[in-house]
Amino acid sequence: MIFAYALILLVVGTVLFHFLSPWWFTPIASNWTMMDQTVNITFWVTGVVFIAINLFMAYCVIRYRHRKTIQAHYEPENKKLEWWLTIVTSVGIAAMLAPGLAVWAKFVTVPIGASEVEVIGEQWNFSYRFPGKDGVLGTTDIRLASVDNPFAIDPNDPKGQDDIVVSSPELHLPLGRPVKVLLRAKDVLHQFAVPAFRVKMDMVPGMVTYFWFTPTRTGTYDALCEQLCGMAHFTMRGRVVVDEPDAFQGWLDQQPTYAQTRNEVAGDVTAGQASYAVCSACHGQAAEGNPQLNAPKLNGQASWYLVRQLQAFKHGVRGVADQDTYGKQMVPFAATLTDDAAVKNVVAYIASLPDTHPAGTVPGNSDKGRAIYATCASCHGGGGQGVWSTNAPRLAHMSDWYMKRQLQYFQQGLRGSHPQDFNGAQMAAMAKSLDGEQGINDVLNHIGTL
Repeated sequence: MIFAYALILLVVGTVLFHFLSPWWFTPIASNWTMMDQTVNITFWVTGVVFIAINLFMAYCVIRYRHRKTIQAHYEPENKKLEWWLTIVTSVGIAAMLAPGLAVWAKFVTVPIGASEVEVIGEQWNFSYRFPGKDGVLGTTDIRLASVDNPFAIDPNDPKGQDDIVVSSPELHLPLGRPVKVLLRAKDVLHQFAVPAFRVKMDMVPGMVTYFWFTPTRTGTYDALCEQLCGMAHFTMRGRVVVDEPDAFQGWLDQQPTYAQTRNEVAGDVTAGQASYAVCSACHGQAAEGNPQLNAPKLNGQASWYLVRQLQAFKHGVRGVADQDTYGKQMVPFAATLTDDAAVKNVVAYIASLPDTHPAGTVPGNSDKGRAIYATCASCHGGGGQGVWSTNAPRLAHMSDWYMKRQLQYFQQGLRGSHPQDFNGAQMAAMAKSLDGEQGINDVLNHIGTL
């Protein structure tokens, strides 16, 4: 009897939780109301079945409980009951599947005149590509992917020269215009999902998948990878911003074309040497770093990473937290680099300096650190060499005291909290897996042996 009452309470509690729960779908921001309708139909069908089966079980427990005066009746088959169960089950399954098939048919039937945007997934970021004035995306070949061509666009295809490339995980789209979203993966299986739009689709290496939708509300919406794609899968996030058409066009006009990124002039070492004179006061003549002035080693670090960090300081993405004293000090120095060319020049000069190996200063247990570093290696490489495709800088032979401070800043939210610092947000999530200061010391001590 207690079991029967538990089943009844389970049904009542579940139904109340369903209708009274504050957790429900986010307000829809696209044309796909059919998605919600299909889910609601599924809820009703499965809900009715759940209630019926559990209440029937409770009834049976009560009605046919053991009593000495009643003898059980053995009935191995009941044709009438089997037919009813078959018919009711078939109707329920059809009620759930038929709406889904109808939605799927519309989901992959792109309306005439829809614009296109390509989403590229890789561990652990999204980037985007729009057709240029010719309205056609250029061909790609994953074998062409490099730090200078992260979109793997074929440089010999004239149709790709005017493609508009967006390296940031933030995508802008115009309000009220249907858009076909082409999906491509560079490494492993990913997924592009925007819950507010009720859209998602797998991104499969070697093929292009797609869906379409029409944004119906302006705003900012999270984009997620909902396929387990590796160690940092949970940090793979993007953002979709829906703008009024004029605002969208203004944003799009600011994005570079593939041809423009190819024609960017490399940094000038001589000009960079003059600019570095200011930097050398803290970071040293050979960019070897100076712990007394809280200036980390720069030589040997990847140029793409130094460029990104200087741009982050210049644009207010880094050094904005009040407690980040040293980051705030760096902001005015980065501002002396007046444009992108100046940034590339000083980084080119730093790249020309000989690599030095600073002595380790952080005590720790290297053996314990080796086990912890297995997670870090997924992005930064087994030897701490850094990997451009995962946006992970070099760690080996860099200033360990500086890395310790940055890991603590990530844990405390002083780094990686700016809405435009997508890579910093990923690192903040990973840094929290380290067990306090001792965990940081151990992993840095192991990095010192690489």
